[in-house]
Amino acid sequence: MKKFLFFCSIFLTFAILTTVTSAQQKPVSGGSLIIAQGVEPPGLDPTTATSAAIPRVVYTNVLEGLLKIDRNGKVVPALAKDYKISRDGKEITFVLERGVKFHDGKPFDSEDVKFTFDRLMDPKTGTAHPEYYKDIDSVQVVDSHTIMFKLKNVNSMFLFNLARPDSIIVNRQAVDKIKSMPVGTGPFKFVEWVRGDHITLTKFGEYYRKGIPYLDKVTFKFIGDPSAQIASLKAGDIDVIAYDVSPENASLLEKDPKFKVLNGYTTTEVILSTNNSRKPFNDVRVRRAMAYAIDRTALIKAAMSGYGIPIGSHMDPGNPHYIDLTSAYPYNPEKAKQLLAEAGYPNGFEAVIKLPERFAYAKRTGEIIADMLSQVGIKLKIELTEWGQWIDRVFKNADFDLTVIGHAEPFDINIYANPKYYFRYDNPKFQETLKKAESEANPKTQRELYITLQKTITEDAVNGFLYVLPSLPTMKKEVMNWWKDYPMTAVDVTEVWIQK
Repeated sequence: MKKFLFFCSIFLTFAILTTVTSAQQKPVSGGSLIIAQGVEPPGLDPTTATSAAIPRVVYTNVLEGLLKIDRNGKVVPALAKDYKISRDGKEITFVLERGVKFHDGKPFDSEDVKFTFDRLMDPKTGTAHPEYYKDIDSVQVVDSHTIMFKLKNVNSMFLFNLARPDSIIVNRQAVDKIKSMPVGTGPFKFVEWVRGDHITLTKFGEYYRKGIPYLDKVTFKFIGDPSAQIASLKAGDIDVIAYDVSPENASLLEKDPKFKVLNGYTTTEVILSTNNSRKPFNDVRVRRAMAYAIDRTALIKAAMSGYGIPIGSHMDPGNPHYIDLTSAYPYNPEKAKQLLAEAGYPNGFEAVIKLPERFAYAKRTGEIIADMLSQVGIKLKIELTEWGQWIDRVFKNADFDLTVIGHAEPFDINIYANPKYYFRYDNPKFQETLKKAESEANPKTQRELYITLQKTITEDAVNGFLYVLPSLPTMKKEVMNWWKDYPMTAVDVTEVWIQK
C-alpha cells in the first residue's frame, strides 16, 4: 500500500507539473511590448522606399498584402484567402477575405486591390521595385471580393513578389497618409510617431482574424547605439532587441537567466562586394584568388563569435532554391598566389576597401579580410566611410575597389542581371538564364535554372560570398512565440504574447 501511494503521489505531482507547464505555454492576451530598433525609418510607405527599417515596423503589423511570408519562409494567404492560376499561367484569380476593415472603418474590397496595383505600375508613383510588376497586363475587378491579374508573360516570381512588403494593399481613401500615418488592415493600428524616439501601435479590435493579436500595444523605440540597447534591456526599459544584437553581446546575454537569445538566420547575405569593372578585379583569376584566400570558418568565428552560416553564392539557406556552394573555393592560400601570378600579379597589388562605418559587422569582417588577403600579397587600405557617403560613392556611382555589406532583400539574385548595379557585373548568359527562370512555370525546371544561376556567379567569383547574417533576436524570457529566423525583412508581432 505504501509503495502504491508513493507512486500515486509521483504521478499526481507529474500531472500537476505537466498541467502547469501546458497552461504556461498557452497564449495570453494583454500587455505591451517595447522593441528596440537601431534605425528609424525615413517614412512608413514600403512601396516607394527601400529602407529595411520601414517593413520592420509596418509589414503584417499595420499593412498587409494579398499574400505574406510566414516564419518558415513560405508564401501564405493574407488578405486573399485563396487563389487559382490558369493552365497557361497568365491569369491569377484571387478570392478576398470578407469582413475586413481598414483601421478607419472603411470596408476592404477589390477596388482597393486594383487601386494599389494601378498605383504600383504608375511611373509617377516612384515605386521602389517596378520590376516586380512589369509582367502585369491588367488588374480586373470580377466582383467586390474577387480580383483577376492578367499577365503578359508567365512569371514564376509573381506570387513571391505579391508577398513582399512592396505589395501591401493601400487604402485608396487614405493613400496620402501612408508615409507618416498609415491606415491598414493589419492586427495593429498606427497611433503616433515621435520623430527621433518611437512609433506606437495599438491592437485593432476589429481585426478579421479572431483571437489575435495577443498584445494590446507595441512600441518601436529607436536606439542606434548597440551598447545603449543592451543597457536598456538590462534596465527593463525595453523588452526586445529584434535586430542588430552583436555576436559578443548575444554570447553574454545567453548566460543570463533573465533573457533569451534566438539563434536563427536572416535573408542578409554578407559579401565582399567587388568592382568588376576596375583593374585588377575585372580579371576572374584575381577574383578567384581572393575567394581562395578567405577562410570563411575563421572569419565567422573572429567577426561573428561563431554565429552565422557560410555561403558560397548569393542566396540564403531559407530560399527553396538554395544549394550549398561553399566547397567551390576551399581555403587555399597557395592556390590564391598561383592565380595571382597567372594574372600578372606575382607580388600581389594594392587596393582600397571602403567600409560603411555604420555597421560593426562590416567593419570587423573587412578588417579580418584585409589581414587574410595580405597573406597572399594583396595589401588593402581600409577607409571607414560615413553611410551617406557610402551610398553616394559606392552604391550609386561605383567609386570603389572593394567593400563589405549585407544585402537584406530576400530572393535578390536578380541584381546580378543588372550591368549598372554597383558591382558592375555584366554576363549575358546569366541575364538570359534569369529570364528563363522567371518565366518558367514548371517548379522542377525553375529550381534547376536558379541552381544554374547560383553556380554561374560562384564560378565567376563576382563577389566574395561570405556568410548569412544571424538574426539573434534577444529578449526578456517572458516574451513568447518570437520569430527565430527572419526569412523576410519583418518584425511580425501578430502572434507574440507575454508569459504572465
